[in-house]
Amino acid sequence: MIKNLLLINRALRILFLRETHQGSVHDKRLADTTPYPLPAGSHLLQDLGFQAFTLEGVAIIQPTKKPRGKALTPEQKADNREIARRRVRIAHVNSSVKRCRMLTETIRMCACSQRRSGCGKQGCATW
Repeated sequence: MIKNLLLINRALRILFLRETHQGSVHDKRLADTTPYPLPAGSHLLQDLGFQAFTLEGVAIIQPTKKPRGKALTPEQKADNREIARRRVRIAHVNSSVKRCRMLTETIRMCACSQRRSGCGKQGCATW
């Protein structure tokens, strides 16, 4: 299993990508060992896999977990729906990264922007 942590802004651009981690590791454990480049006053939207994860000076936004044997209030449900709307767009970015295999495949392009098999230039740094 491969794990990656991404920071994505409102314009759906990837701002930060943690190095790929092989194996089965909980999301929060990875997050605890990652130096995040977020300035104070930022908002971080995270899912319940990061329960109890905090950053100094950063407002954490995450869905409210349903208490055992109880129901969520209508306000909590409305907040969760609003968060889910925002998270769907982020999930699309994550799936694009996975679908295009951007983090698992080796790019086989030379510095001269030609495929390795077609490049005959002397001094090409990648061949």
